Amino acid sequence: MSSPLVSSQTAPLTVTAPAMRAPVRHLAIEGPIGVGKTSLARRLSERWSMQPIFERPQDNPFLERFYRDTARYALATQLQFALQRAQQAQEIANAQVSGASIITDFMTEKNAIFARLTLPDDEWQLYRTLAPRIDAPAPMPDLVVYLQASPEVLFSRIQKRAIAMELQIPDAYLRSLCDAYNDFFYHFDGAPVLTVNAEHLNPLESDADLALLVERIESMRGRKEYFVKGTSL
Repeated sequence: MSSPLVSSQTAPLTVTAPAMRAPVRHLAIEGPIGVGKTSLARRLSERWSMQPIFERPQDNPFLERFYRDTARYALATQLQFALQRAQQAQEIANAQVSGASIITDFMTEKNAIFARLTLPDDEWQLYRTLAPRIDAPAPMPDLVVYLQASPEVLFSRIQKRAIAMELQIPDAYLRSLCDAYNDFFYHFDGAPVLTVNAEHLNPLESDADLALLVERIESMRGRKEYFVKGTSL
């Protein structure tokens, strides 16, 4: 006796939508404290099924003390971050070997930005001697999204998210950090950079804004581009 045929009416064909493909294999989100790097990286990792590798500032035992007394704890804080970056550089390399597309909320190059900003000249020279012995540069990203905002906007966002140790950040430090980031990316040419004015763009809470940013990332072809919501720069 032959098996009965299953009609298409009783067993409808299910079509699974293909997963969205990441535009690059390694995407890095960068920018100063409070600009929204981690939240954006998390949203993009979900959209493109990318493996996220996040900073772990909570694992640095000196960071809270650094915000209270920068001069005293700056060197210990930066050396601890150098150790952490070495481990994360290996995580990135391993992920690439496995064929995963990855997204990070940092570049290992940021170590030098913070160290130069916070250390006096003699400790800076000491850091430059020690860091290469413990730190290892991660593979360069295929694309960097640099989130940019004014110190006033950053301060407002830091207040809103209310992480206790960040509330101790002095206004002067935040301003200097913004200047240091702008200077770094003005001279940086190691990878393509999309600079995003994040003051009026809210891809974290607005799906429409996220779609705008995704479209700009996916269409980027140059080495350096600048995105301001509502313009075609």
